[in-house]
Amino acid sequence: MHLECLHHAPHSNWAYLYEKETFHLRVRTSKQNVDRVYAITGDKYDWETYHHEHKMPKVANDRFFDYWQVAVKPEHRRFSYGFRFHSGKETAWMIETGIFTEEPEAPNGYYDRPFLHEIDLFEAPEWAKSAIFYQIMPDRFANGDPTNDPEEIMRWGTEPTRESFFGGDLQGIINRLDYLTDLGITAIYLTPIFEAPTYHKYDTTNYKKVDPHFGDLELLKKLVNEAHAKGIRIVLDAAFNHISANSQQFTDVIENGAHSRYVNWFHIHEFPVKVREGNPNYDSFGFFAQMPKLNTANPETREYLLDIAEYWLKEVGIDGWRLDVANEIDHAFWKDFRRRIKAINPEAYLIGEVWNDSLRWLQGDQFDSVMNYPLSDRLIDFLQTDDMDAATFAAHIGGLLMRYPQQANEVLFNLMASHDTPRVLTQLGGDKRKLKLAIAFLLTFTGTPCIYYGDEIGLEGEADPDCRKCMIWEEDKQDSDLYQSYKQLIQLRKKHPVLRTGQFGFLKADMHKRPIIYERYDEQGHFTIWMNASEELALLTHTLEGNWRDALTGEKAVEEEWQVWIHLNPFGYKILLKD
Repeated sequence: MHLECLHHAPHSNWAYLYEKETFHLRVRTSKQNVDRVYAITGDKYDWETYHHEHKMPKVANDRFFDYWQVAVKPEHRRFSYGFRFHSGKETAWMIETGIFTEEPEAPNGYYDRPFLHEIDLFEAPEWAKSAIFYQIMPDRFANGDPTNDPEEIMRWGTEPTRESFFGGDLQGIINRLDYLTDLGITAIYLTPIFEAPTYHKYDTTNYKKVDPHFGDLELLKKLVNEAHAKGIRIVLDAAFNHISANSQQFTDVIENGAHSRYVNWFHIHEFPVKVREGNPNYDSFGFFAQMPKLNTANPETREYLLDIAEYWLKEVGIDGWRLDVANEIDHAFWKDFRRRIKAINPEAYLIGEVWNDSLRWLQGDQFDSVMNYPLSDRLIDFLQTDDMDAATFAAHIGGLLMRYPQQANEVLFNLMASHDTPRVLTQLGGDKRKLKLAIAFLLTFTGTPCIYYGDEIGLEGEADPDCRKCMIWEEDKQDSDLYQSYKQLIQLRKKHPVLRTGQFGFLKADMHKRPIIYERYDEQGHFTIWMNASEELALLTHTLEGNWRDALTGEKAVEEEWQVWIHLNPFGYKILLKD
């Protein structure tokens, strides 16, 4: 047994409160080196009466390790615990004081959870587990009111630049709510709508004013109310990391220098302040001089931003926030942010834009979720070429699932593309078979899926500005077959809770091969998903017990058989549901 590979930490994603009285334990072992793992739990005040052994299922693996997880419910909301490992004839124990080949005396030296406090429970909004999101850039989605168009507007559908306006607005979104309802969307993520000089509005000048080219406060209220009436929630986007150089606060610093009342709102290096692209003498977003970075450690700045976040929940009734460049703002700010927002609406959904490992933000004291770019990166890498085999892909996914507590995984904001990436169809070389396969995975995977506007009808485009083209509304120019694939998979996910909150596991993912089989299951349902991520016809086989049917067609697929054979076309998939 590879004892040096055994790992557990008594906190964060390794040991955490999952529900009020349920605690999750995870442990790591060397890959394919350990046969069985048991969690040994008991009450340190009466070990003999209350100790138990819990067999731990293997729930994931990555390139080098296997991961095991079990849920325990201690009788008195406190417990001590350790682990026992079996590998052939070898046995080992791991407790807080070390790893042993002879059983240590319990509970001395065991890991200890003195008490399970409900207030420490990381609770994400329940509705987010079932949501189907749709991301909209208002300027590029639909123009519902030409009277509020900017002066210099480009013809709808022409090639965009980094500066071009097309006239999309809130009324356009209202006009298209039925389209979103037909697709099956239950939540909208709107990129910024506040007053700003650019079309994208990430350089805000006034956070409490809807940009007049999009509409006004009353129109936003109308959008939220009509969306809510159709079962669609609204999440707004805010850039609190930086503000526009044209804002009242920053122009005051430019004019008054060190004597400005707002001088401590920013990170100024020297005076006079010089707004020069690529080399500003103050901290900014990237090197964009037009986006000076806000000093969120300054109490006045902090209160200003927190008040704005509260205002839109109270005034309009939005359902949450997506927070731009969240990883460049201090954790103390986000902890205050969560407390203030959740006090108004405990079910508000908070999504941070963090592109890398986000465990520090997902402890239950800051965000509910983050933009899950690591998932889209791995899925696109798998489908772009045949360089990655199924085993490697499964290892990547297993590693991602072990990064965070389960309640975070259940609401991770899973996307295939956004305004910050090339279109997913473009990344997949224009191959719609690959796109359908990617979306089938996304919509049968753990987390909260999000569709970037237009992906469902075949919009393509390289990185910004091409990925921000106008939505196509002429039906003869839309890919109706692709749209129906999205719609069908969305309906399937909405119909079956197991696809949203059930357990996930790979059944087949071999080295040097490309097909995969995985499952979603709970007490109410059981799916197996079969995928062929290759250019060759594939014959997949796996042992299934009971009656199964094709979840998309309703046709019977398996009747009391054990060994099942499934033929799949290149980049084809089949979803089976157990009767």
